[in-house]
Amino acid sequence: MIIFRYLAREVLVSMIAVSGVLLLIIMSGRFVKYLADAAAGKLAPDVLLAIMGYRLPGFLELVLPLGLFIAILMAYGRLYMDSEMTVLSACGMSQRKLLAYTMFPALCVSIIVGTLSLVISPVGIQRAETILDEQKMRSEFDHLKPTRFMPTQGGNGVTYAETLSRDRKQMQKVFMAEMGNSKGSSDGDLAIMLAERGEQVVDDTSGQRYLKLYDGYRYSGRPGDADYQVVKFDTYMQLLAQPQAARKRSAKADSIPTSELWQSKSLEDKAALQWRFSLPLLVLVVTLLAVPLSKTNPRQGRYVQMIPAILLYIIYLVSLNAARGALEEGRLPTTPGIWPVHFIFIVIALALLFAPSIKLHFSGNKKAVVGGAS
Repeated sequence: MIIFRYLAREVLVSMIAVSGVLLLIIMSGRFVKYLADAAAGKLAPDVLLAIMGYRLPGFLELVLPLGLFIAILMAYGRLYMDSEMTVLSACGMSQRKLLAYTMFPALCVSIIVGTLSLVISPVGIQRAETILDEQKMRSEFDHLKPTRFMPTQGGNGVTYAETLSRDRKQMQKVFMAEMGNSKGSSDGDLAIMLAERGEQVVDDTSGQRYLKLYDGYRYSGRPGDADYQVVKFDTYMQLLAQPQAARKRSAKADSIPTSELWQSKSLEDKAALQWRFSLPLLVLVVTLLAVPLSKTNPRQGRYVQMIPAILLYIIYLVSLNAARGALEEGRLPTTPGIWPVHFIFIVIALALLFAPSIKLHFSGNKKAVVGGAS
């Protein structure tokens, strides 16, 4: 029992450290992308943390299997390098017993990953997608910030307001510049408007939204030419672009609850369902792979087995993704679906696990035959 606790502690502590680093790297990359969208006005800054929080379970379900795999390689590799595994082996610790001790923490991690992939992650993805769709429905006034030049949704102009009311419908000291697409302008023309104030109004009949400007000037013409048109206005109405509609699509398979995926006939949903059950199985299979791959000769160095082991893990994960894509496109039957990939790597793991015993067995028989012949 003491040996079991010692091995489990070594593996789990290493897994937490490795998974934390991997999670930080993945979340940092995604956060930078969302931060760039917020800087461009596509997302409100106050929703960034909410989106990242909802996406966290989806990141964890992918990070934990890799974290456990690397943790076993590192923890057991150190034990081999320090000859602790040699001492344990001399005390009766066989490879099968080591595997049995390792499978218990792996089973706990598998349950956590299964809970994330089957229950928690779909809810988080669905809520994150809802926030992103709501952000796409925002109007230009929702993106506008006081005393900052903000690009219009069409990308061919900028808007500036010195002050903005709390309900984001009233502006003071308005500046607008637009190239080519404003009313009365041709391609290449520049239209500039200055107004004391402006407000957003909605036409009761059509439901269209307009920007109504008061007490200002409109300058239009082609840059470099001298024939600019200057119009002074008391009120000026400009049609505002409709916000982008939320994506009219069937619910993304990754965001659909698992109970609904069971009843769906869609190939994409069936592939998503098999993928969700694959992740907890992935944890157990990579544990089978990691135990024999962690065996290290002290003369070779601690990280000799790390590179081929990680390459094998990458091939495993890429094969699962490829099988899922083939299933979604109908190039792979739903039965057996993506399960043969797991079976292939289970066979590889068992071959790695029992290869030394088989080799030793045949070597012993060969020596016996040679000895008898002599």
